[in-house]
Amino acid sequence: MSNSKCCITGFNWDGKPVGKEEKLAGNNAYVVGDNKDAAILLIHDVFGWTFPNLRLLADHFAKEANATCYLVDFFDGEVIEPDTLTNEEKRKNFDLMAFIGRHSKETRFPEMTAAAKELKSKHKKVGAIGYCYGGWACLQLGAKGQSLVDCISIAHPSLTTKEEYDNVAVPIQILAPENDFAFTPELKEHSLKVLPTLGIEFDYQYFPGVAHGFAAKGDASDDVQRKALERAKNAASMWFSQHLHF
Repeated sequence: MSNSKCCITGFNWDGKPVGKEEKLAGNNAYVVGDNKDAAILLIHDVFGWTFPNLRLLADHFAKEANATCYLVDFFDGEVIEPDTLTNEEKRKNFDLMAFIGRHSKETRFPEMTAAAKELKSKHKKVGAIGYCYGGWACLQLGAKGQSLVDCISIAHPSLTTKEEYDNVAVPIQILAPENDFAFTPELKEHSLKVLPTLGIEFDYQYFPGVAHGFAAKGDASDDVQRKALERAKNAASMWFSQHLHF
């Protein structure tokens, strides 16, 4: 995975999450919101379910999309400390590919399926959003024949394949930065070619001047990055508002 250290580079945001920790399908989960009809499953990047930035995003989605948002632990308790973002020594010593190997699609997707099924049993409509690592999971949850979620959003997705885009069967939103080692120009081109042929709603949003990871750990003190991460958050909130309530 060329330039994969981008996955563990970025910035921690200010703010204090307001949700609570519960269980979902046997896994630990950060839960915020109280809407019984609409739910959002937020699938984390490599920093996992305790990452403060993602918890803050969950807070925003719960309020702005009027949904109950669930940020579930799909790494079996393994956590990367948030200061790894800014600690060069920790980044240097972190073996991302070994980490991904421990949390492969084959290992983790059954847990994600179980979480989505439980949400479907509790709520009338369920959406899913995935950042980086969580991108492939959303594509599979929204695949033909699954009926696990009603819509998906993916931000700078990693580990995705052309076939996963080919098989999407629910409304999909893609938040694509200009520079992304994982969501490559080839995958971008393929998604834009195939999605119009699938008979589903799609929303492809392009973010110039930013790179992989911007929507979950962009630099809020930088005008370009702040504008992009705020726009990404607002776009996802609007996407879920449209597809979970109408």
